[in-house]
Amino acid sequence: MKREIWIDWLRLIACLFVMMTHCCETFYFGNGGTLIMTKADAIWVTLLNTFTRACVPLFVVASSYLQFPIHYSTGEFFRRRAIRVLIPFAIWSLAYALAWGEPVQNLKDLMLNFNYSAGHLWFVYMLLGVYLIMPLLSPWAEKVGKRELQIYLCIWLFTSIIPFIRLWTGGNPSVIYGPSGIPNISKYPLWGEASWNAYGTFYYISGFIGYLLLGLYFRRFVAEMSWKKTLLIAIPLFAAGFGIGATGFYNRVQADASGVFPVSGPVGFAAIWESTWFNDTIGIVLMTIAWLLVFRKIKSGGKLYERIILPVSKASYGMYLSHMFVLSAVAAWIESLLKRGEDGLLGFWTTPVEVICAASVTFVVTALICVILQKIPKAGKWIIG
Repeated sequence: MKREIWIDWLRLIACLFVMMTHCCETFYFGNGGTLIMTKADAIWVTLLNTFTRACVPLFVVASSYLQFPIHYSTGEFFRRRAIRVLIPFAIWSLAYALAWGEPVQNLKDLMLNFNYSAGHLWFVYMLLGVYLIMPLLSPWAEKVGKRELQIYLCIWLFTSIIPFIRLWTGGNPSVIYGPSGIPNISKYPLWGEASWNAYGTFYYISGFIGYLLLGLYFRRFVAEMSWKKTLLIAIPLFAAGFGIGATGFYNRVQADASGVFPVSGPVGFAAIWESTWFNDTIGIVLMTIAWLLVFRKIKSGGKLYERIILPVSKASYGMYLSHMFVLSAVAAWIESLLKRGEDGLLGFWTTPVEVICAASVTFVVTALICVILQKIPKAGKWIIG
C-alpha cells in the first residue's frame, strides 16, 4: 500500500497538539480540583487549548483512512492491532501504575479501567472500541455510495450539536459525581432517553464512529483541490469551530469567576468549562475537517521527511503512550525557571511561553527516546508499536 505522506505529517502535528493540550491543563487544574490563577491564564488556556483540541479526532481519522474498510480477515486485523496497539498499551499502563501513586491499588484498578493519574490512556480504550466495530461495518463501507455516506455524516453532524440542545432545553448544566468520583455533566433526556434508558435514537451513530466514517469519506470521495480552494473552505470551518470552542470555555470560566481571579472549585467545574471542547461537539468536528483539508495538501517527501517526519510518525503511538513521564518533569523544570502567570519573568506572556516551550521540549525528548526504543530488534515493536 502506497504510503500517505500527509498522514505522517498529521500524526506528528497531532502528537505535538496532544502535548500542548496536556501542558495547558496545568493552568486550569490544581489543588486536587479546578484552579485558574489569573485572567491572563484563562485567556491563554482558551486560545492555546482550543487551537489544539482536534488532536484526538485526527488520530482516529488517520486510522480510518488507512485501515477502513479492513483489507484482510477479521482475525488477521485483530492480530495486527494487538501487536501494534494492545501490547504497547499494556506495557505503558503497567509503567504508570508502578511509577505513580499507590502501585498495589493501581494494579487492581487496571482490571477495570486506566489509572486516572495517566488519564490520557482513555484514548486507547476508545480506539479499541472503534476497532471492534470496524469488521462489522467493513462490508457496508466497501459498497457505500457518496450520497448515502453523506446522509450518515449529516446525521452524525447533527449529533454533535445535541450537547448544545441539552443546554438550551435543560437550563444550566449540573454535575453528577459517580462512585468513582468522576464528574459527569447531567443529561436532559432527548429522543427516547430516560432515567432507565440511555440508548436514544442517535446513541449508535454519535461519537467517534463519525470520525471513522469521515476518514472513509475523505479517502473515497474528497477530490484533490487547489491551495486556494482548500483555504477558502478550511479557514472558515476552522474559525467557526474555534469560535464555538473558545467562546464556550471562556464564558463559563468568566461566569464562575464573576470577574475575580483566582477561580477554583471541584474538578467538576472543569468538566463544565470543557464541554465545548468535547470530541463529539460541533466545534471540534469543524476544526478536524479543516485540519484534514490542509494536511491532505502535503505531498512532498525529501530528506526532512525521510530523516525526521517518517521515523517520528512511526513512533507517534509510543510517544502518545509515554509522553506524560517526560512532560511532568519538563513542565516543572520550565515553571521553576519562569515562575507562574503574570508574576512570572515574562509577565502576561509567561503562560504561553511555558506551554509552548514545555510541549516542544517534551515532544523532542519523547521523540528521540521512542525512535531509539523502536529500533531495538524484536522488542521495539512491543514497546512503541
